Amino acid sequence: MFETLTLTTDPRGVATLTLNRPEKHNAMSAQMLADLTQAATQLGADPDVRVVILAGTGRSFCAGGDLAWMAAQRDMDPDTRGREARKLATMLGALNTLPKPLVGRVHGNAFGGGVGLACVCDVVIAADTAKFGLTETRLGLIPATIGPYILARMGEGRARRVFMSSRLFDAGEAVDLGIVSRAVAADTLDAAVEAEVVPYLSCAPGAVTAAKQLARALGPRIDDAVIDHTIAALAAQWDTDEAAEGIAAFFDKRKAGWM
Repeated sequence: MFETLTLTTDPRGVATLTLNRPEKHNAMSAQMLADLTQAATQLGADPDVRVVILAGTGRSFCAGGDLAWMAAQRDMDPDTRGREARKLATMLGALNTLPKPLVGRVHGNAFGGGVGLACVCDVVIAADTAKFGLTETRLGLIPATIGPYILARMGEGRARRVFMSSRLFDAGEAVDLGIVSRAVAADTLDAAVEAEVVPYLSCAPGAVTAAKQLARALGPRIDDAVIDHTIAALAAQWDTDEAAEGIAAFFDKRKAGWM
């Protein structure tokens, strides 16, 4: 059904949505964005689904944007780049407002958009060996489209510790920043995720949905105007000399001029 994902549902109504591009460290391509958006719509409409787990196969949860997708955007005009950014925004919005509890299972690397995916989950359990980073500024870009979800999860003060520096940080710091709810030993990750899932199965599904919708309504504003602002900010940054240099240096496997 999906080119870049697997989706299974157990008899309890627990669905597991798994990023399935292990050879690419589950980097997000245009196809994965479309698949995730479709999956969120499908899961949200399925009355038999009680809880959704978001996971990744292979060595990483999600290493950010797919290199081929980024290379293609380098040669696009601003309007086309904006449409690509909107695909990411649409996917994140669909998962953020999924009318079911969304539990993130994070292992390996979660970089860039991978951090964005973690931040739209209601609960995130991570292996204590996981690594995180908002790495866009190394490329002369900015974490724009994922920004509203990063700020909603961390708060501005904590987000500014990692939002601009592109430095990597471990699961313990991700807990401190508010991205991760708990960091556990890798061999107990599945059990810890299951422990987060089980309480929901004793709750009224409609009440869970209503409570999640209320929490989102009371939280930071993430509406069309905010999304449009992030897309415009990213499009403007793509047109800078820094972005051209950063992307070129990355693909040329050399240091950017500012290093």
